[in-house]
Amino acid sequence: MKSKDQEYKEIFLAEALENHEELNRLLTLLEKKSDDTKSVNAIFRITHTLKGNAAGMGFQNVADFAHVLEDFFGEVRDGNLALDDAIFTNLFKAVDVLGALINAIKDDGKVQFRGIKTKLEVLLKSVRQETASTKKEDKPIENKTARSATKPKQKPAKKVSKARRPAADLKSEKKSVPDHHAKMVEEGENTQEAPDTKMTFSDLVQVPVRKLDNLLNLVGELVIERDRIIAVNAGNMDSNEYARLNRVSSDLQYSVMDVRLVQVGFLFNKFHRVARDAASLEGKKVSLNLKGTDTEIDRNILQIISDSLIHLIRNAVGHGIETPDERKKAGKPEEGRIVLSAFSESDAVIIEIKDDGTGIDAAAVRDKAIKKGLISAEDARQMSDNDAILMIFEPGFSTMDQVTSISGRGVGMDVVKKALDSIGGNVSVHAELGKGTTFSLRLPSSMAVKGTLLFELGAETYAIPLAYTEAVVSLYKPDLHKVSNGLVATYLDKTISVVFLQDLFALKNWESVYQDKVLHRSFDDLDPQKKLDIIIVSYNGRTIGFVVDKLLQQKEIVEKPLMKPMDRVKIISGVTIMGNGHVCLVFNVAAICNMIFTKNFSSKNMMSYQ
Repeated sequence: MKSKDQEYKEIFLAEALENHEELNRLLTLLEKKSDDTKSVNAIFRITHTLKGNAAGMGFQNVADFAHVLEDFFGEVRDGNLALDDAIFTNLFKAVDVLGALINAIKDDGKVQFRGIKTKLEVLLKSVRQETASTKKEDKPIENKTARSATKPKQKPAKKVSKARRPAADLKSEKKSVPDHHAKMVEEGENTQEAPDTKMTFSDLVQVPVRKLDNLLNLVGELVIERDRIIAVNAGNMDSNEYARLNRVSSDLQYSVMDVRLVQVGFLFNKFHRVARDAASLEGKKVSLNLKGTDTEIDRNILQIISDSLIHLIRNAVGHGIETPDERKKAGKPEEGRIVLSAFSESDAVIIEIKDDGTGIDAAAVRDKAIKKGLISAEDARQMSDNDAILMIFEPGFSTMDQVTSISGRGVGMDVVKKALDSIGGNVSVHAELGKGTTFSLRLPSSMAVKGTLLFELGAETYAIPLAYTEAVVSLYKPDLHKVSNGLVATYLDKTISVVFLQDLFALKNWESVYQDKVLHRSFDDLDPQKKLDIIIVSYNGRTIGFVVDKLLQQKEIVEKPLMKPMDRVKIISGVTIMGNGHVCLVFNVAAICNMIFTKNFSSKNMMSYQ
């Protein structure tokens, strides 16, 4: 696997070679039309960019040479130097040498460049001296006597600026150039080698994202077909007969997935301006620190969560960070601190947004939720602080009493939750009153392949994402207990809800889930000696156990979205095809948990789950 330095080097070489080709093209145009200011400005910008990139990478020879070219075209741009055939000959030689210096980075070669570099430097010095003397001669002389002011004005003799002369005229004035400089120019002319006209190509190829997406879809189809062939011939072949096919197709799949990975720094670096603008609107002082910017994640996931991260950064500024006066009173620095970090964990990427502001007042969240009718006063009293804080993700919820330019509308956190649900992500919140808040987003590293747990329910096979799965346990009927309209059990010394998925599928509509004892049916008919397979899942800080008929295996699948009109069935996130050719539905854990734990669904929301 390539190191980061090697990857940066390849990117630099690709851009540098592209810049070199553009310089050749622009010089050719400029030679035909020497007064083309557009080409001159473009060459100046390219050499300036190349100088900065090379210096940043530590390629000093390229940076120094590009700097000379930048200065040279700066004089041309300012009108101090006219281009002629002799100069163009030297400029083409210089661009060839620049290309050789760039290629030498790749193969660690040596290039003689000091001759042409010195020639350009001497010419630059001569032009600057001529420009300085011309400006000095053109400086108006102050009249010292009144009598001289009364003399009639005479027409001054016409002057020709030496600075604007072509290089051929400047060469004739070798006396103005010190002898040692002239000697260096002559040596440079004698030692300059003929340019290498061999064509060079970059090792990087720019590919549109849509082509990568199409390639990944085709690889997914290949994997599905591979599994089907292996399943069909399972009884008629040796276990190692398709091992190579399995290995090569898997390597191909993960190689294509790797191409789609980008560093989160690509997005993180844009948030300095977001934080600055939000702080300016709120009259606050905020600094944003980035960590783990080299962490890699699927480009599509990064694109989906970009708006969510904007909302979280603005939320940290608007709700979290206090004003400078408030921070002073609390014994904090005037400038608030927000840390945006990312790191990999197993097959997921964790993104955290942490601030040192006021934190979240769980009691205030409860009161606001009661006023909005989201929960009853009795439910609020029984709710833990962590569950209360999660109410901020409900649509239309906001703790702000007044609407400001960046907060108070109750839409930001809802956007975050919906975006995470769409990609199988999760969010948790840790807040300390008066100390700050941390939002932790758990994201899949790739959307191309999803790790799932297969299970049977009735006669069908289903899949549940491993991203939500905490454990698999076996319990018996005496381990479950009826509480109100639901069931509970003890898991790791914590009481969790338990639901028979068969009872959910038997509902005529989702409104009936809150009817009396509707979730007790499978439990009442259960044999006390029967062992129950329960999948423990966690979503937004809530833990629930799903009772299934039979556990099968873990499997990585290529999930396909549901097509219309089946996309209205929200408890199913997508489908995949198994090796035997059967269709396997993938459970939408987020939708099921929302349906079970949220009681105030409107009829419109209910219909979306049918």
